[in-house]
Amino acid sequence: MTRKINLNFIFVIALSVFLSVFFTALVSYRLLQKEVFADLASYAEMVEALELTEQMKNNGYMEPENELRITWIAADGSVLYDSYAGEGVFANHGERPEIVQAMRDGMGMSVRKSQTMERSLFFYARRAADGTVIRIAKEAGSIWNIYKNMLPAVLLIAVFVFGISMWLARCLTRAFVGPIAQMADDMEHLEKVTSYKELAPFIELIRTRQEETIKNARIRQEFTANVSHELKTPLTSISGYAELIANGMASKKEGRHFAEEIHQNAQRLLVLINDILQLSELDDTPEYKLSLESVDLYELAGRCAAMLEPVAVKHGVTLSLRGTPLIMCADRKLMEEMIYNLCDNAIRYNREGGHVWITVTDRLIVQDDGIGISPKYQKRVFERFFRVDKSRSKKTGGTGLGLAIVKHIAEVHHAAVFMDSDEGIGTTVCVEFSETQFSIQDTRPAPSE
Repeated sequence: MTRKINLNFIFVIALSVFLSVFFTALVSYRLLQKEVFADLASYAEMVEALELTEQMKNNGYMEPENELRITWIAADGSVLYDSYAGEGVFANHGERPEIVQAMRDGMGMSVRKSQTMERSLFFYARRAADGTVIRIAKEAGSIWNIYKNMLPAVLLIAVFVFGISMWLARCLTRAFVGPIAQMADDMEHLEKVTSYKELAPFIELIRTRQEETIKNARIRQEFTANVSHELKTPLTSISGYAELIANGMASKKEGRHFAEEIHQNAQRLLVLINDILQLSELDDTPEYKLSLESVDLYELAGRCAAMLEPVAVKHGVTLSLRGTPLIMCADRKLMEEMIYNLCDNAIRYNREGGHVWITVTDRLIVQDDGIGISPKYQKRVFERFFRVDKSRSKKTGGTGLGLAIVKHIAEVHHAAVFMDSDEGIGTTVCVEFSETQFSIQDTRPAPSE
């Protein structure tokens, strides 16, 4: 990558230096050409004003140090005098571009090779008052000599600029690639990477993703260990009781008891497996896979209350529903699972003669007057396999995954779950939904409790 960046920098720098020198020379030549023509125009005006052409014709012309060539041309294009060859025989100049332009517009300019001198010249022609044309010329070679004298200095400057640019390019490349290489060498200590401002968000994003990856890996590791432990317990019981029965070590009465224990542990195992599968599915269920539809949360709560009524009676708990219809856009199956787990949890961790109230307004509230939760455990109750009272969970058949499932279902629906609990008084769990999930409220009257 560094080599590629350096090569790109070298190409851009070389191209920039070349174009800079080229256009600088071009602009300089244009300015110099303009200056030369301005000088030639001044000479032409002076020659006309002082009537020097007549004097030169009569007395001859001494070529000055500035190597000017003066030509006097009649209106018909014939050469009356030329300082280069005196009164020699010349071809008609009427078709020379600068002469044609001067005859037409009063002045003319051109840079071309002289047919007489066989050299490149700057020509400036001026039409005099008497109709003749005075032409001043200067050899272009003298102009290029200036560039030849300038060329070493220009090349030296170009090499110097190229060298400085290459040094800066290498510094910039190291500054750009250095932090990336440092990150690649030591991903565990990204906070030590010295970076520039534009790279800081990128490093922060990598750090955050890395922390999330490590956290998720730790959670999965703990989850795997917990799953292994939770599965091992009922399987050990099932295996032990089955072995006793198979070896004929149990009486008829004991066999019936062992069979009941095997059945209970098998049921516990099935519930545990279902909860684990439910959590795994939620972990891998992005929002776009949800089967969203319009559901009435009050209606779902009523169905859950009806399904849990036998469980509530078994535990000596009174279950009641109150509130109003709440139409929202959600996954029906997951929302029913969430309500069911909240209510089932409130029933299982209640006391005999206790109550569970399900309230649906613009939110879902499940409240009980059961055993409550100590403040030191309230932040952990939504963790997987966490149980405040493990012996009670085993007795009631809890897996420790119910509230974790509730939290996941709420998260995939962009809802928030809050808990308020007092030990010995009861627990209230509130689920608040996002406004974007609500549609037009159903106007049906609420069923009586």
